[in-house]
Amino acid sequence: MSLASALFVLLAACVSFLTTTPAAADGVGKCTATKGAVVAVDFGPFGGKVVSGCDTTPTTGYDLLHDAGFTTTGTQHDGPAFICRIGYGTFNSGTQYPTPDKESCVLTPQVTAYWSYWIASPGQDDWTYSPYGAMARKLKNGDVDAWVYGGTDVGGSTGAPTFSPADVRKGDIHTPDPGTPTGGPGKIDVAAAATWLKGRLTDGERVVDDGATTPNYSLTADTAYALAAADGKSATLDKVTGFLAAHVADFAYPNGTDQVPDATAVARLALLAEATERDPRAFGGRDLVDLLTKNVCAAGPESGEATPGCTAKGDFRASSYTEGQALSVLALVRAGVTPPGATVDRLTQLQCKDGGVTSILIRTGEYCDGDPASTGLVALVLHNTGGHEDAVAKARTYLTKAQRADGAFPGYTGSTTGSVTATAYAAQALRALGDTKRADAAVGWLSRHQLKGGGFGFEETDNDPAVYATPPAVLAGAGTSLATLTTKKPTPPSTPPTKKPTVSPSAPAPGAGPDLKKGVAYLTKGTNLKGGQYYGDGFGTGRADFGLTIDGAYALAATGLNNAKLRGIVDFLDHRGKDGAGRTVDDWTSIGTSYAAGGSIGKTALLAEAVGRDPRHFAGHDLIAALAKAVCTKASKAPDRSCAAKGAYTYAPSVFAQSLAVMAQLRAGEKAAAARPLAYLESLQQSSGAWPSLIPSTNDSDVDSTAIAAMAVDLAGGAKADKAVAKALAWIASKQLADGGFPGAAGDSVNSAALAVQALSLDAGKYAAKIAKARKFLAAQQNTDGGFNVAKGGQHGSDLRASTQAVGGATGISFGKLERSLTGTSQQPTPSPSGSAPDIITTGQSGGGDGGATGGAGGAGGTAAGGHNGVLASTGAQVGALAAIAALLVLAGWRTVVIARRRTATGGGR
Repeated sequence: MSLASALFVLLAACVSFLTTTPAAADGVGKCTATKGAVVAVDFGPFGGKVVSGCDTTPTTGYDLLHDAGFTTTGTQHDGPAFICRIGYGTFNSGTQYPTPDKESCVLTPQVTAYWSYWIASPGQDDWTYSPYGAMARKLKNGDVDAWVYGGTDVGGSTGAPTFSPADVRKGDIHTPDPGTPTGGPGKIDVAAAATWLKGRLTDGERVVDDGATTPNYSLTADTAYALAAADGKSATLDKVTGFLAAHVADFAYPNGTDQVPDATAVARLALLAEATERDPRAFGGRDLVDLLTKNVCAAGPESGEATPGCTAKGDFRASSYTEGQALSVLALVRAGVTPPGATVDRLTQLQCKDGGVTSILIRTGEYCDGDPASTGLVALVLHNTGGHEDAVAKARTYLTKAQRADGAFPGYTGSTTGSVTATAYAAQALRALGDTKRADAAVGWLSRHQLKGGGFGFEETDNDPAVYATPPAVLAGAGTSLATLTTKKPTPPSTPPTKKPTVSPSAPAPGAGPDLKKGVAYLTKGTNLKGGQYYGDGFGTGRADFGLTIDGAYALAATGLNNAKLRGIVDFLDHRGKDGAGRTVDDWTSIGTSYAAGGSIGKTALLAEAVGRDPRHFAGHDLIAALAKAVCTKASKAPDRSCAAKGAYTYAPSVFAQSLAVMAQLRAGEKAAAARPLAYLESLQQSSGAWPSLIPSTNDSDVDSTAIAAMAVDLAGGAKADKAVAKALAWIASKQLADGGFPGAAGDSVNSAALAVQALSLDAGKYAAKIAKARKFLAAQQNTDGGFNVAKGGQHGSDLRASTQAVGGATGISFGKLERSLTGTSQQPTPSPSGSAPDIITTGQSGGGDGGATGGAGGAGGTAAGGHNGVLASTGAQVGALAAIAALLVLAGWRTVVIARRRTATGGGR
């Protein structure tokens, strides 16, 4: 897939292909935090360093690049504005890269190999994939730009610089010496290694150490990983996996099943299940995912509560080493579950000042000494988890410094001997991070140290093969890692269909679940998310849709795949940023007025709680106090429609609004204040177990409302609540359609399926099969741009509102328990109203491009908000389309709303 040239705003229109000439570089030293702009270009892929320079009188990103001394070449197709090659005078005599033998620069380069453009505002220390071309980017003092050669996805969630904006400002970019590893690529004989490992198996099913009588379960699992990487599905792998499944209790509970399970063992088993297409929630009769999530340390010994097996908050209990912590996080990610934020943050706390990661779960302030194996594993896990790009970049810098000229990595600080295990883990991480040359050099070194018979020793001086060292080398040689290992055969190249497809031609084949990375890329692309806001259809007025904006934030929080963009949304709301019409979130909640909407206030407070902000000091208000004030003491009388009943929230006409506000109060610890609203919500449950959509009840029932109400009641807890939730889940499960979807106002609805996944996940063990079936349904409704259809069988094309619910719902995380740490992100600037206005696009036309003319923010475009006259997603603002329903609520009364809702073609509004 190439970068679509139609997206690029070529400001130098009708200018022919040219090469610029260099100007004198200002040097970073002439620029300060308040004067001038700085740019850095990473020539690492071409054997060079990161070169930086500045412009004391910045104008555009394009001029900055040239005023700093760089030369560029555009493409013949797009002109000079699409930067295809970059050079610098002191690097290889000014040779521009990529050279013509690698890239002709006739057409737009492939997205897998081009110069991507990254930007950072003054004071910001996170890179943003530029939504502008370099000619269109208007610089101000303190801005920082970066150019990186390699690959990104269409949303820019991969391929970011390995150095930070702060490094560029300080001129302190630690890069490898141009003398890159000379070992060169090599090929490990993975088949021979697998054969050697099979020969170490007792009875073809387990590894038993020399002189021992009991199995070594850890090495048995490692061997299974290697067999999966080398052979894919095989009878031997099935036998080894079956043995481990039959001995889960022995491996996971070394001290007895009445004790805390060994998290490292549980994680190894879960990863094996995931790699071999088995269910980690039902492996050997155990829910491995549940064992991990239920055994996270709430605090360490410093709290005064000595919890056995806990070194610090966020540890998985009974994990003494970094390996177990990292594998446990990775196992949850691969299971489609967002790890508790503290568990991921804990990995970053194990990183030393030099970027290395210690192998022991130390506490803050203790001696920190990193090693390449632990650093590689943690970098790999954090890269896949998302949200900690700075820690990953520092780890990569550490690895590049630790690598020897022959491609090897030492096992520990001070060692000069190449370690097989360290080199294998480092190679896996570097390949995942896009540093192919260094990964190839590491694999080349490994290939030269593979012993006769196929095995590997511990170090380069060892001539005796060891089971411990061989599996990670096999994974490195196969070009995979525990983050990507699978026995599932790749989807073959598309061929002309022999019969009419049963799903949208743009949707990927159904699988275990939707591709959340692609979904997040869709949600965060520049045509959808603008300055921390979503506009939906915008009604042609530049008015942000604040309900949809919070929906998007919920989805990003659930996945954790782009915490920087999530931070941008949260900061926009918290700082009361203005949309293109000059409105703030206050205009949506009507907080402080006689029209305060309790559901909207609750929804905003719930987001604050989910990301660790204080809802009592969010967006300039005490949202919890405002919620308490919004609880109705009695039903209002016509024509006053503010209160549906005693215990309802003011101007909250739906079960959705009521439920979100109840959860916000409960999460704030306000059980007493939430008692009446909760009681009213419970009173709406029907004998079937379902909830209605509107309040007062119209005696209808739907999956969406029942799902959100179940989440709220579940959060309240207690025997009564448990019974109500069980009844609700049984009703939801009974509504599942044959294809795995669920009925909604739009038909076979994506919104309804996603919400059903969240609700049924409250009892995941019982409803595992239905959850899996619903997630496959969602995968079938995901389009190639990462977005989702509104419903099966309707008009195909990605819809922004449906996509927010699908991405977040597919994780199975209840809104009542959603947590996402923003630790490690930087404060985002509050956009100005003029910078917030969306592109106004005629229905049916393509949206404006993310990308600028330089390829820095390229990617395939789509229709604005998916090309639908979108009704709000189920977590959106009150009911139906914003403007129409607002008028209905005030002027026509509740019953008219029912009619309006039932006439809605695309449904989902609450």
